Amino acid sequence: KNMPTITILKKPGAEKINIEIDVNRWEKIADALGFYKKTFLKTLDKSIKESKSGRVRKIRSLSELRHS
Repeated sequence: KNMPTITILKKPGAEKINIEIDVNRWEKIADALGFYKKTFLKTLDKSIKESKSGRVRKIRSLSELRHS
């Protein structure tokens, strides 16, 4: 089976990484990450509505979301 690939590039000493995804393989990668699952899409819709209504707050880490 042909697995989707992601190329991650990090320069020595850099604080950031660059991610390259072959545009022709994006659908397979998105599916593998669960981007097409109904639960993910519902959560995304809810998040967009909350953001538009001003219900946002800054966080330092995704782990903070588990304790809210």
